[in-house]
Amino acid sequence: MALSTIESSPTPAQRERIATLLGREPRGLRAIAVADTDGEPIVIRVASVVEQKPFPTLYWLIGRNLSLHIDRLEAAGWIARLQAQVNQSEALQNAMRADHERHRIVRNGFLTLEEAQFLEQRGMRAALDERGIGGITECDRIRCLHTWYAAHLVSPNAIGALVDDLLADGEYLGLV
Repeated sequence: MALSTIESSPTPAQRERIATLLGREPRGLRAIAVADTDGEPIVIRVASVVEQKPFPTLYWLIGRNLSLHIDRLEAAGWIARLQAQVNQSEALQNAMRADHERHRIVRNGFLTLEEAQFLEQRGMRAALDERGIGGITECDRIRCLHTWYAAHLVSPNAIGALVDDLLADGEYLGLV
């Protein structure tokens, strides 16, 4: 499946498709960040303030097949296995910290002036500034492969690269 980073506003048909994939109307939807060659949304970007609350998860993986494959990896215990690799590797830990920092910078770049002011006025800015990919506060922890992989499809990261290897193998997905 060929993917492209597009960062475009969703069309009405894509909005409807996103709602179908999510099983509900998307909240805070700002853009389609990644789509396949047919325009099928794979990753969406959401606002960092949703329903007047900080929302640190910038990218959501919504592609049906990729989400299913990642579900299978998680069900097979790959979060714990990858976390064990991270725990034993200072290089991976450093890479994850750098990934989180780049992610915070990108997320801050998407904040509107109104959102930034809202967060400042209510003392909620730390809810974004202290959280990285997927809203994670512990920079060397993996909580969810979906959020790491969604961010990876937009801008490569260390955990997404490990997931790429697992997806390429296919053994863990019940595909072989």
